[in-house]
Amino acid sequence: MTTKREDIIEATCQLLELQGYHATGLNQIVQESGAPKGSLYHYFPEGKDELVAEALERAGQANVANIERALAAHDDPAEAVTSFIRLLAGYVAESGYRQGGPITAVALEAASTNERLRLACRDVYRRLEATFADKLRPAYGDARAAQLATLIIAAIEGGIILARSERSDQPLLDVAGMVGLLLERTC
Repeated sequence: MTTKREDIIEATCQLLELQGYHATGLNQIVQESGAPKGSLYHYFPEGKDELVAEALERAGQANVANIERALAAHDDPAEAVTSFIRLLAGYVAESGYRQGGPITAVALEAASTNERLRLACRDVYRRLEATFADKLRPAYGDARAAQLATLIIAAIEGGIILARSERSDQPLLDVAGMVGLLLERTC
């Protein structure tokens, strides 16, 4: 059983992913969550930015868990990373190219003008990078694993944007293939 607070955060995550930061209004969040408007202000007295920062944190936790689970299924780091990206391509395609980027949406729309949300996006991206770096570290060492993890996140985020724009999973499948080649040659 979820709490009203959790319902509000979950609705916010979904709306950010589907329509972005600026298009997501508090009234719509209240409507989608089924929570009374007073609950929103009770749980998030600092308003939309506080709520969105919390939603980014939640989305980041879910992403890290998904990445960890996918990476753990393979011993070989190149295979693990490419397998994850292929799974992500399927997820984005199955959603009708509507899902796959709540953090990206907020980063693109608000990070340059809103310090709180910039920091929230930065922190999520750092955790995502650390998750990939942890998998890569034994094969590539600390410094190279960190650099490769940054490249992987950048390629995935760009791949998601292209997949959604083109309404095709091919950009993400191309990212998976090229990241795989890079990781095999870098080892």
